[in-house]
Amino acid sequence: MTDMPDRRLLLVHAHPDDESINNGATMARYAAEGAHVTLVTCTLGERGEVIPPELGHLSGAALGGHRLAELKDAMGALGVADFRLLGGAGRYCDSGMMGLPDNDDPACFWRADVDQAAGLLAEVIREVRPHVLVTYDDNGGYGHPDHIQAHRVAMRAVELAAGTGWDIPKVYWNRVPRSVADASFARLHADLPGLPFERAATVDDVPGVVPDEQVTTAIDGTAHAAAKAAAMRAHATQITVAEPYFVLSNALAQPLFTTEYYELVRGERPEERENDLFAGLVPGEAS
Repeated sequence: MTDMPDRRLLLVHAHPDDESINNGATMARYAAEGAHVTLVTCTLGERGEVIPPELGHLSGAALGGHRLAELKDAMGALGVADFRLLGGAGRYCDSGMMGLPDNDDPACFWRADVDQAAGLLAEVIREVRPHVLVTYDDNGGYGHPDHIQAHRVAMRAVELAAGTGWDIPKVYWNRVPRSVADASFARLHADLPGLPFERAATVDDVPGVVPDEQVTTAIDGTAHAAAKAAAMRAHATQITVAEPYFVLSNALAQPLFTTEYYELVRGERPEERENDLFAGLVPGEAS
């Protein structure tokens, strides 16, 4: 890359749609502010459950190709031009939910050699030289094998890149404060009779919910709520949106968060909650 912006953000996700649900408002905000935003997606989500009946025939490689097209549309909605598949499209396939026979497919991401996959990601890190990396916690947010593996690969890639040319100053994991989740679900239950969804999820269905004090950073993306909703709608095989709520294939309504939350796990932990992923970094000092 040449003429790199002073702020560079890299996000590592397991499947198309994860980025829009977890970080869509954050991505849209920083892209609009002129930061360089890079997304690396580890699989095409070939084993995802398809919601619209008219697309129910899609599976395997055909579904993966369709979800790649959805990802392109979602990135257009968020204003993100730099998005990549780890190792190229089809290098690693979706592993399915934990405990299924799909986990045993030697081509699936869950079975990937972590150092090899991390080496591929480290190449991106050395090229892009991000100041901030965002990914999942060590449980992948909710225990999906591809999310857990994305965490392992991302954290190992940070180590590899630090030893071979680029030390990422700040690494964050996706989080949701318990108080925010509780309040959002209380509103959801009050609003449910007027929604096109029959049932609500629970707080336990939301990935990454932790005690409030564990959250270090809150990114207010309310000005980019429409962009996030549009990006989520672009993933039509996986998500149905009725702002400010959505459902996945389980048909259980969840809140659509436009303020997105994080825990800083690499870098100096702030005394008070940050409102900027780049807080504490001097523009240009590490470029």
